[in-house]
Amino acid sequence: QVQLVESGGGLVQAGGSLRLSCAASGSIRNINFMGWYRQAPGKERELVAVIRSGGRTDYAASVKGRFTIARDNAKPMVNLQMNSLKPEDTGVYFCNIRTPWDNGWGQGTQVTVSS
Repeated sequence: QVQLVESGGGLVQAGGSLRLSCAASGSIRNINFMGWYRQAPGKERELVAVIRSGGRTDYAASVKGRFTIARDNAKPMVNLQMNSLKPEDTGVYFCNIRTPWDNGWGQGTQVTVSS
């Protein structure tokens, strides 16, 4: 079973940057999906960024050009570099890692962007 631990959230002013990290442990083989979701108060959880087994990345339109997702297979770990942050980026960010046998979620890390 995959266990995930997130770090890097916090409070930042608009225009600032944060870097989120998600470290995976446990029985991990054949990771085919590593992604970040976020959930703002009163809203549904949404996919922010994903990197697939072939290295292809996809981003939500609202973060394209500002956020960058990257994976480190050796650890394994997935990071989310967030630049030019906006107040609407505020929310709890969750890491999600999938294998053919497991679908693991982190506990979430709070990101707050002040105007």
